[in-house]
Amino acid sequence: MDSTLGRDIALYTFARIALVAAVTTVLLLFDVPLLVSLAVAVVVGFPLGLLLFRGLNARVTEGLAKRGEKRQSERDRLRAQLRGEDPDQ
Repeated sequence: MDSTLGRDIALYTFARIALVAAVTTVLLLFDVPLLVSLAVAVVVGFPLGLLLFRGLNARVTEGLAKRGEKRQSERDRLRAQLRGEDPDQ
């Protein structure tokens, strides 16, 4: 895995968890029960995270797409070798 992709995934995961924690904390300040606060935070945090972390989400998506392309080209090369074809042609 590319080091920047790993870093971006870790940052995005941390940001999403922090967002859920922040929403949960705000709801707890208004005396909403913990489980209800957590459930609401998860549901509200999903679209809010997509909106707030748009740039980071785009970087993660782009990195995963590049990694997928690289894996597909390697898979195609290996299949060509197994068929006895010269993959460099």
